[in-house]
Amino acid sequence: MDIKEIRKNAKERMKEFCILCPECNGKWCAGKVPGMGGAGNGGSFTQTFNKLKEVKIAMRTLHSATDPKLDCSLFNENLSFPAIVAPITGTKFNMGGFITDEEYSNDVVLGAIDAGTIAMIGDTGDANCFKVGIEAIKKANGKGIAIIKPRENEEIIKRIKIAEEAGAVAVGVDIDGAGLVTMKLFGQPVGPKSLNDLKEIISSTKLPFIIKGILTVDEAKLCVEAGAYAIVISNHGGRCLNETFAPAEVLADISKEVGNQITILVDGGVREGVDILKYLALGAKGVLIGRPIIWGAIGGRQEGVKITLDTFKNQLYQAMILSGVNSIKNNENLSCILSTKNV
Repeated sequence: MDIKEIRKNAKERMKEFCILCPECNGKWCAGKVPGMGGAGNGGSFTQTFNKLKEVKIAMRTLHSATDPKLDCSLFNENLSFPAIVAPITGTKFNMGGFITDEEYSNDVVLGAIDAGTIAMIGDTGDANCFKVGIEAIKKANGKGIAIIKPRENEEIIKRIKIAEEAGAVAVGVDIDGAGLVTMKLFGQPVGPKSLNDLKEIISSTKLPFIIKGILTVDEAKLCVEAGAYAIVISNHGGRCLNETFAPAEVLADISKEVGNQITILVDGGVREGVDILKYLALGAKGVLIGRPIIWGAIGGRQEGVKITLDTFKNQLYQAMILSGVNSIKNNENLSCILSTKNV
């Protein structure tokens, strides 16, 4: 298979839950939640995509960066490039149901390992989704990360223990899921968390803890105070609240304030390898890839996930050559590659 065949298959199999638009900007699927779209008129989804598109790279070809190094370390795991599969669930009500959640979880966890990285598994109102994600991590000898919805603390801690038993390399909560429509449809109570709530959750585990769904400097500082290992700058793909900031708009400010105190990851609008480079240049240490992985799994299963990730990796490699970046690890300040119009 190649990436074109994978996308063609995915388009046919997703039953118009997603039509794989030539430009995946959230306009066609606006309001389709559950589904693949953004909340309301899709403004947050579109903003996320457009603001990342506005970030430009200054092409540089007078240098010696002819064989850049993409490898890095995140959560004490050596990765082939700084990208992780985002936590996604609900194949039936979000993606059309061509594959089951069990099949999807196995595809992304094992496909990510095939590509030299790791995947996050998610949580939703259907308890089976988290269960099969955990089973996939077990099959991978713990090479995966469990992300849990912002339920009552007791329920979160219960799921953390399950992830620990599976040998997961890290756990976390996607705080931005506090307003997710799908949780309400399943009658599952979720909501915001106080600083004390976070401290209680984080102190319940020795695993690196991730807080996903941060968009402001003040909340990033609260995550540091709570003892989190990492944060993900994210608006949940624009699927929870319309008219939010895009991650690309706030990442640099958050990185400037807390980048030396906590590991910063980011997601949203990543459609090709150069998008990873943009986010790294804005201050992230790693990037989560979501929607294209769905296409990979549905269009080509485990192999499709690997091919999708390898495609991103190859595109990132080329982008690094053409911007003069020798190494992800050794170029701590990549902001110099951004166009002066964006900095």
